[in-house]
Amino acid sequence: MKDTLKAGEMARLDYKVPANKTVPHLYPEAHDFQIMPTVFATGFMVGLMEWACMKVLEPHLEPGEGSLGVHIDVSHIAATVPGQVVRVDATCTGVTGRRIGFTVVAHDGLEKIGEGRHERIVVSWERFVVRVNEKAKRARVGEIGTPRGTAGNAA
Repeated sequence: MKDTLKAGEMARLDYKVPANKTVPHLYPEAHDFQIMPTVFATGFMVGLMEWACMKVLEPHLEPGEGSLGVHIDVSHIAATVPGQVVRVDATCTGVTGRRIGFTVVAHDGLEKIGEGRHERIVVSWERFVVRVNEKAKRARVGEIGTPRGTAGNAA
């Protein structure tokens, strides 16, 4: 990672919530989710918050690097219906080596829907894939490929 990232850097992400990002779509095989209202799912909100944090990091990564979420502590305090636009603001709160801290706030145009903090760690995709594939072999399951857009991938 470049040494250019500083606390206070921000990114904003606007996302129009489609019907397939509602609670019944979170785990379609789970009956408990299927009977819940079709509102923006907490799991998808968390992913949107992570995405905004990745946008903060993007210009500071070296080729072949990416980031992984390692901690999340957020509240989901209001429901959002499909068709509304959720805006997430992510702010870097600190850089400690490869670990980056963020605050995140989500708003749906009518009210704040979530807020909290998130941490990501910057990794070399090549080393990460090797490590995960070693685990896959031990678990006797299929290996993963190299992330799209990184060296060694024809994406």
